[in-house]
Amino acid sequence: MSDPKDAATPSAPAPSGHFSGRFSEPVSELVRRFTASVTFDKRLAEYDIEGSLAHAAMLTKVGVISADDLKEIGRGMQQIRAEMADGRFAWDVAREDVHMNIEARLIELIGDAGKRLHTGRSRNDQVATDIRLWLRAEIDNLVVGLRALQRSLVDVADKHAETIMPGFTHLQVAQPVTFGHHLMAYVEMLHRDEMRLLDVRKRVNQLPLGAAALAGTTFPIDRQHVADTLGFEGICGNSLDAVSDRDFAIEFVGAAALIMTHLSRFSEELIIWMSQSVGFVDLPDRFCYSSSIMPQKKNPDVPELIRGKTGRVNGHLVALLTLMKGQPLAYNKDNQEDKEPLFDTVDTVRDSLTIMADLAANIIVKPERMRQAVAQGFATATDLADYLVKRGLPFREAHEVVARAVRHASERGIGLEGLSLAELRAFCHSPTLIGDDVAAVLTPEGSVAARNHLGGTAPAQVRHAVAAARARLAS
Repeated sequence: MSDPKDAATPSAPAPSGHFSGRFSEPVSELVRRFTASVTFDKRLAEYDIEGSLAHAAMLTKVGVISADDLKEIGRGMQQIRAEMADGRFAWDVAREDVHMNIEARLIELIGDAGKRLHTGRSRNDQVATDIRLWLRAEIDNLVVGLRALQRSLVDVADKHAETIMPGFTHLQVAQPVTFGHHLMAYVEMLHRDEMRLLDVRKRVNQLPLGAAALAGTTFPIDRQHVADTLGFEGICGNSLDAVSDRDFAIEFVGAAALIMTHLSRFSEELIIWMSQSVGFVDLPDRFCYSSSIMPQKKNPDVPELIRGKTGRVNGHLVALLTLMKGQPLAYNKDNQEDKEPLFDTVDTVRDSLTIMADLAANIIVKPERMRQAVAQGFATATDLADYLVKRGLPFREAHEVVARAVRHASERGIGLEGLSLAELRAFCHSPTLIGDDVAAVLTPEGSVAARNHLGGTAPAQVRHAVAAARARLAS
């Protein structure tokens, strides 16, 4: 029989790392690598330090740790920041994550004061705070990127407020518009994206610290003091919810997916417009690559990649929704999987906005080709119908008259403006409805000028929209 005293003796050396006293053997090296997150969550380091300093200051204020401890913690964190800045900080996967790496180094530097820092908090509320601090800053950066792209589009739209191009529905020539009006449509989309991000930011900017592991803490903490120090607009009202939900991250990725959707639509148009069969625009060479086998090729690689990366961000949204859908309260290790999709979403959107702002500002526009394309699709047919309605013909009858005129012109291989006054009158039961002034109606310039109302494509309205956008972007 074994000696009874052996039952109280661990059968294996205590494992290295935190919380080791509970276990009789260390985790395997594979499990250590599998569960570690420091390779990607170390980008939260500055926010982890910022949150820790605010927590330490609060603990000092309420008398949980001493002023000397606070001073030592501040000194140690300053040293850690310096080591990270010049690349001397030794990240260790055995310490699992960014939080334990920083805490372990802090203890090495300042001893017991570093051990007291974690009083009244858990890694559960610590990581939720770090992510919110990081995401808040990234949202602010993305808003800057959205505004830069809007400015690029507004500048080009202003230059082309009178440049005629075909507007399309179903990719068929529909009615004449101006290129400036077309670009301002994307400005509207991007402005809504900006507003969405700013709205999401309000829900990101809520403090979870103080929720501890899941139930709060027995220490007399002052959460409002921490919120004020860190610039949070509010405090998460339920400790279980504070540590376990990631809806703020999901909501952000949803908004990011919409940004990428809008960039993808614009990219698709650039790809179509740049093709030789359309030829509305060209892109500077620095945004394009050639073929490895066909030396004549100039491929729109940047717009194509942005279009492709949209699917990547959409995938991250689905991944995060799936991550959360089956989790019971409160925190679960699953939530470690929130960071890589979130980080990659921010990186992808930021880079896409930056490069698209430069690309949009330097689009090479080909007005002559756009003008030629308008003539190919009877783009002023609706204007002729409107002309007849204004002369008293019911719209459905006017629609039929113009449809017959279009068929006749198509058979002759000419546009509506090529038909004589007599030919146009032949399709109308009351020939006197069509006068000599119909010629002005059938020109693309007349068509766009006639749509001179708020939101219309008339050059005057484009310039009005440009001025309004510039005023907003300057605020």
